[in-house]
Amino acid sequence: MDSIAFPVTELTSWYNANRRELPWRETRDPYAIWISEIMLQQTRVDTVIPYYERWMQEFPTLESLARADQQSVLKCWEGLGYYSRARNAQDAAKMILSNHKGIFPQDPESVRALKGIGAYTTAAICSIAFDQDLAVVDGNVIRVLSRFFYIQEDVRKPSVVKQIQLVADTVLPKGDAGRFNQALMELGATVCKPRNPDCQACPLASRCTAFRMMAVDKVPYKSPAKKIPHHLISVGILMDDQGKVLIAQRPEEGFLGGLWEFPGGKVNKDETPEDALIRELKEELGIEAGGLDYFHTLNHVYSHFKITLTAWLTSIQEGVPSPKASQQIRWVSVDELPNYPFPKANRVLTEKLQSRFGRE
Repeated sequence: MDSIAFPVTELTSWYNANRRELPWRETRDPYAIWISEIMLQQTRVDTVIPYYERWMQEFPTLESLARADQQSVLKCWEGLGYYSRARNAQDAAKMILSNHKGIFPQDPESVRALKGIGAYTTAAICSIAFDQDLAVVDGNVIRVLSRFFYIQEDVRKPSVVKQIQLVADTVLPKGDAGRFNQALMELGATVCKPRNPDCQACPLASRCTAFRMMAVDKVPYKSPAKKIPHHLISVGILMDDQGKVLIAQRPEEGFLGGLWEFPGGKVNKDETPEDALIRELKEELGIEAGGLDYFHTLNHVYSHFKITLTAWLTSIQEGVPSPKASQQIRWVSVDELPNYPFPKANRVLTEKLQSRFGRE
């Protein structure tokens, strides 16, 4: 690395001429920049834009987010995934309201102490909103710097990411960190892509070691990802005589916390999906269900596992349901289902229910 000068001016000039017009680039408001950064984690820009614009309409200020009903926050986030990001954002807004008089802190340590904010987000906010000399390292930056300096080690290893952070700190131009950080990330997102990078359009190509060695397909190196488990899930759509369905709210702390779902759970080994559902409804609600009628099957992938979910229309044969495994349960009409925040897989079921049983 010491023998290679990083072409900062070429990169920032390219960025000035080629950067995408994105709504969060039109502001220096740390709140808006923060929201964009947490939405962009694990999510494509094109997906984020409508969510960001809707969020800023619903919660235009930090105080409005802090004082909002959590269900409205989750509803606004619905479909974006990784829902802990939304819950943490609201908790962090409350922290700023109580600990910083509602003013977004500028001190990196104070920013880092906010719930849900890590080293990357701290650097992004502080450099872009406050002109602080902090280098960001995300997947795009890792890819650009790995190729430019030909860093061949496994980027899944924390020690290698730490090495790349040191590189980023070294090449960061003092006094222009915000623009430089955005330029690096933009280059990785639009030119120096994981597959089929457009090296001919890259302002760094003439001095990029991987390009000169015709090895851009070899770096960054990632060891094979672990195979994620696959679970079979059975859920029950319980309907009463008035056509209302029962929904349950997941526990506040934990996976998909605060969202609503149809009750059910994993199918154990040597258990049929139907038997699993009857068992789950007894464990979760204290009822005996019967008359299962197949409704729908779908596949869905989460970050660390994937599922095949089968839903059944069913009814209560015995007992009165109570929330033994959830925060609360409610009987709601099919047409009321859009008012509640659901995980994506369950939202598919609500839409099919509306199509079949909703008012025309």
